[in-house]
Order: sequence, then C-alpha cells, then structure tokens
Amino acid sequence: MAADATSPGDVAGTARSAAVLGSPVEHSLSPVLHGAAYRALGLADWTYERIECVAERLPGLVGASPADRVGYSVTMPGKVAALEFANEVSERARIVASANTLVRRNGDWYADCTDVDGVTGALAEFGDLPAEPSAVVLGVGGTARPVLAGLAAAGATRVLLASRRDNAGPALECGRELGLEVRDVRLDDPALPDAIGAADVLVNTIPEPGVRELTGLVAGARRLFDVLYDPWPTALGAVAGDAGIPVVGGDVMLLNQAFGQVELFTGLPAPRREMAAALADALGRRSDA
Repeated sequence: MAADATSPGDVAGTARSAAVLGSPVEHSLSPVLHGAAYRALGLADWTYERIECVAERLPGLVGASPADRVGYSVTMPGKVAALEFANEVSERARIVASANTLVRRNGDWYADCTDVDGVTGALAEFGDLPAEPSAVVLGVGGTARPVLAGLAAAGATRVLLASRRDNAGPALECGRELGLEVRDVRLDDPALPDAIGAADVLVNTIPEPGVRELTGLVAGARRLFDVLYDPWPTALGAVAGDAGIPVVGGDVMLLNQAFGQVELFTGLPAPRREMAAALADALGRRSDA
C-alpha cells in the first residue's frame, strides 16, 4: 500500500522516496533541502531524487509512481500540469492556478502551492513591513500569482502589477479573487518609478536577462524582494545593495516553500535550522565555484 504522507505514523525506519520534477532540473537545490530534513528527522531510509520531466510527461510519470513514493516537488514547467493531474487541490493552489507540490494520500494525489509560504517567509525577513503593505510586482507570469497570494497573506490590500505587454489578465483575476485591490501598468509607464517609491515593497518576478534593462526602477524602492537567487546578487539585487535598500532574495522563498513540502511528505515538523544551514552551504559552494 502506498504511504499516506499526511500522517506521521511510524515513518522512521520505513523506506520512502520523494523527488523533484522539472526541466531543466539538474541544478535544483530541492535535494539539498529535503536530504537535510530527512537526516535531521532521523529518516535514514528516505531518499529524494531529481527527475527530468516536461509538463506533458508529468501525468504518466506520477501515475506510474513506485509504491514507496510519498510526493513530488514540482518546478517549471510542470506546475499547471501538476494542478490538473491531482485528485484534490488546496484552495490556494486553485486560486493561483499552480501547484509546486504533489502529495500521495491513500493512493490519490493532493496538490498544494507552498510557493505561497515561500513568499510570506521572504516578506517576513524584512521585519519592518507595515500591517497592510502596498506592493509593486514586476512581471505577471506564473510566479506572480503565488506572489500575490503571499502578499495577501501578509496583509497587503493594494498591489500594482507591471508588465511589458497587455497580458496581466490571469494575474489580475487571481489578485481580485484574493481580495486585493489590483491594477496593472506597462513597465515603460512614466508613472511607474513614483509608484515604486510610494510602495512598501518592490517584488521582482521577471527572470534574467530580461530584468537587466529594468535596474533603474530599483533606485526609489523602499525594499526589494527578488524571487531570483542564483547567481547572487541578481541584477536588481546588486543595485539595491549598492543603494542601501533592504533586499531579500529568492533563496529565502526557496527555503520557506520547502518547509511546507517536508511537513506534507513526512507529517513531521520541518527541521528549519538544519535545512537553512544546508542551503547556505550549498549556495556558498556555488559562489566559490
């Protein structure tokens, strides 16, 4: 019988497995985080692997999972496919139309989006955000929707989305379902720098190299949360750091989203200190390479 990953039970001494699905996946740090968690929790017989998987392949691969497979972390490009495959979906995953986590429950598959936890954890790192922070979000792609959910969970009520094209519809719909007052502008709107200066936090979801031409927007920001993290500093992070603007990187989001995954897979509290140390060590090795 497949494991029920939502009940702790006698997990120690029982061989279980999990994996991260994505393409490309070879640089994923999820094995670092989950491996550190399993060691700290005494789950010596648990394993975690990387599996190269495009979205189209995900249903067949997950459907043929081995009996000891408790769950999957899902990265790009499979987050929508994971949501559509699942038998049961969390409310937040439904709203953001994205699932980064699949958990086996009595033979069925449950989808969640712990990316939202990643965002709230990253925002909490600033330590001084007001109770109802206002935000400007650069980019309206798949990452923007969990960012909106994380902002809403952090108490935000007003968010401005900035994009190159008139393609913010899904993000706007998501924001409104979350109860946010959300509107969009173009990245070249002359009023955008003033809006960034008035907002409590600027969030970047645009990948490099596309964001490099936008570094001038950072100058007036009060705080920057960049969902990117490798290499660090990012283009925007470097500018913010030089200007003395508080910066939180995507490594904090990565760490905080992994806490929830570990808890969903094992039914045990995530060993946060050990996971954070393992991630810092892995990123330090990368920077030295």
